[in-house]
Amino acid sequence: MEKKGASRSREGRGKAQRRDWYQLDLSAIVYPTLQRRDFSSVYRLSVVLKEEIQPDVLQRALDITLPRFPTYKAAIRRGLFWRYLEPNDRPGPFVCQDVKNPCQPMYFKANNRYLVRVYYFHNRIALEAHHSLGDGTGGMCVLQTLTATYLRLLGHEGIENGGFVLNINDTPDEEELEDAYMRYANAKVCPPRLEEKAYRVQGTAEPFYTLNIVDGIMSVAQVMSVAKRYNATITEYLNAVLLYALLKKQEDGQPRRYRPVKIAMPVNLRRFFPSITLRNFITMIYPGIDPRLGEYTFEEIVLQVHNYMRYYINEKLLRGDITTNAATQRNPFIRVVPLFIKDFVVRLFYTKVQDRNSSAGLTNMGALKVPEGMKPYIERFDIYMGQPFSRRTNCAVISFGDVLTVNFSSSIKEADVEKYFFRRLVQDGIHVKIESNRGKS
Repeated sequence: MEKKGASRSREGRGKAQRRDWYQLDLSAIVYPTLQRRDFSSVYRLSVVLKEEIQPDVLQRALDITLPRFPTYKAAIRRGLFWRYLEPNDRPGPFVCQDVKNPCQPMYFKANNRYLVRVYYFHNRIALEAHHSLGDGTGGMCVLQTLTATYLRLLGHEGIENGGFVLNINDTPDEEELEDAYMRYANAKVCPPRLEEKAYRVQGTAEPFYTLNIVDGIMSVAQVMSVAKRYNATITEYLNAVLLYALLKKQEDGQPRRYRPVKIAMPVNLRRFFPSITLRNFITMIYPGIDPRLGEYTFEEIVLQVHNYMRYYINEKLLRGDITTNAATQRNPFIRVVPLFIKDFVVRLFYTKVQDRNSSAGLTNMGALKVPEGMKPYIERFDIYMGQPFSRRTNCAVISFGDVLTVNFSSSIKEADVEKYFFRRLVQDGIHVKIESNRGKS
């Protein structure tokens, strides 16, 4: 997935000057509000290389790469009305050997106030970032640029810049640091959002700080072939498989009252609105099915998802969604409400309404590309959504070459949803290799 507009010439656009502070973007405002002892909006991106990682070289690469990304080399601060990012010149962050349970909460005053972590294990480099800094696209720029710098320090020549690999000697472009939401929040109406409470997976909570990981590794060509049999894209097909797995899980519980099964899926707005921002620029859609209407065959689930995607993912409706999101921040009264009141209202709304709109999360970064000179050194990429806010499982999809990985992360002991998901893939003729950080489940 390449950023739309990333290949445009940077000549003629403003270069960013070092600032004393950066306002949080429209999405980032929410994430610190939801921070609690056992939850932090952290995601992980990792790259698996074909040779063992040298930690000292990786640290040197990080030291010279991170200053290229001023909104990642930053600390979060609390003001009277809003939180903001300020440049962080403290020592670090420091690379560490990887941990069994990734995406642990990030406390704003820990780690010399850095909101990024870099880990290594054998031939894997992993970047964890707090969502208040940016989304997966921004994080992938940091990871790929770091990886390119690391490989160059090892003496691998011919690794060019391009795509997600930025020139570390360039001054950041002003558009990389912008809140792109506010540029495109210009629809003439704010469409309302009316979402019914969705089915919630029931499970046994894991001990504090435990994140269960289940990875499915498969062939892009195989998955694409199966998706075409259903007249669907890979994203539509995998959404349908997850809805099928959630529906089976709900049926297992023999509930007295069935609820709609819905997935929270982020859409990368750069596909529709030209922007090279490295900050958050996504919005959520909620494909789903309602078992109260009758029994669904798998083919019907795929068709339902296909039609939903075709209707909702377009520039007009997405612009309306952005405008609705921005309306609150633009309200003059809300702007002067003290931060502690904003936090209380946002947290209450998210807990009572937003978090109940979906049964699981699924994000798809799509097919990744790297500069030609990097390809010989890379096996695959992985992406993980962090600790769920409530008891459920999240799913993240990414592909590189012919390797597609589906990465589940969960804070409950039961892995029923993951089992139904991968069994459905196997039933459709897809060969799946399973890896996990948990024991037998």
